[in-house]
Amino acid sequence: MTYLLTQLANGLSYGLILGLIAVGFVIVFTSTGVLNFAHGSVLLAGAYLVAVLHDPIGFWAAVVVGIAGAALLAVLINAVLVRNLAEANPGTAAILMLGVDILLLTELTRRIGNRVLTIGSPWGADVFSFGGITLPMSRVIAAGLAIVVFALLWFLFARTGTGIAMRAAAADGDTASLMGIRLSRTGAAGWALAGALAAIAGIFLASFPAPGVAPTLAISAFAAIPAWVLGGFDSVVGAIVGGLIIGVVTALAVGYESELHFLGRGLGEVVPYAVMILVLLVRPSGLFGRKEAVRV
Repeated sequence: MTYLLTQLANGLSYGLILGLIAVGFVIVFTSTGVLNFAHGSVLLAGAYLVAVLHDPIGFWAAVVVGIAGAALLAVLINAVLVRNLAEANPGTAAILMLGVDILLLTELTRRIGNRVLTIGSPWGADVFSFGGITLPMSRVIAAGLAIVVFALLWFLFARTGTGIAMRAAAADGDTASLMGIRLSRTGAAGWALAGALAAIAGIFLASFPAPGVAPTLAISAFAAIPAWVLGGFDSVVGAIVGGLIIGVVTALAVGYESELHFLGRGLGEVVPYAVMILVLLVRPSGLFGRKEAVRV
């Protein structure tokens, strides 16, 4: 039972990190209609900045720079590329984002090389134990921070003018524009927010028990895609719930892989996509998505 509870706790904490990434996918999709497949490279860029700057300027200052840098990079992608598309449709934008992801990942891979860069976090390899359950301290801090971030997002979208404008633009861009809401501003805010969330998630994905920042970090971020699709392309709540579901399923698959050896190795990498497919067969819009949401 203790082992099961440990796997569940690991899955929930990992799922909250995936939720941060998945919420970024949702915000970009609802604010600009783009399937942002460059999200993983933006995440890697934020974590890379923290890894290379934590020695000269300190960890917390490097975190601020990494989050701000990822947000700025996301805004630039939107301003320079997405907004200047000759034919603005989801398919073209998705292909563009794949190209941007390849370019960014190639450059970051060139800079990192074969190294694994430490993130320099003050919690290091510390662990947290309670009632026989042992978790990496990074996962405990990530879970607490994710809950705070989700609460702040609720406040942003429900109680601030910027958040309400973003919701209005997502619901009906044409009507929102007629009401005086600048779609370019809400779109930039959405991309910046998504980039910041990606950087926060990247810091914890690169922390213990992970070895550090490597090019594969961008690929691991794509584990959030099943969470995003499972919850619904256009639902923030769905992204969070989807992240928790995928996190728990992944943790259980990895934790009990030896008992499920007849299903093959690497089960934890496959199960999230299997769950996503099964849910989409029954509910194509995802658990919380609107039926009219665009699919590509």
